[in-house]
Amino acid sequence: MIKAAEKNGHLSFICPGCKSYHTIPVHGANAWTWNDSLTMPTLKPSILVNVNKSNPGVPVCHSFVTNGNIQFLNDSTHALAGQTVLLPEYE
Repeated sequence: MIKAAEKNGHLSFICPGCKSYHTIPVHGANAWTWNDSLTMPTLKPSILVNVNKSNPGVPVCHSFVTNGNIQFLNDSTHALAGQTVLLPEYE
């Protein structure tokens, strides 16, 4: 089961908290560290989406992706804050 897709130096996965895709640079300048796995991805450092609520109506999402799991930190503003869940299958 593929949980992420890599294209043009970026890794995308479906965020079940935001119910949308997150796309993270994994090659080049300012890239996250990635373990090169599409089935059990690990990304470092944490991922922070919509910092300072710059996009009104979209939740703040702060997480770690480790071994195919996404750990939502407590400062996330969606229903999965504080929980760890499996990354869903990539569509």
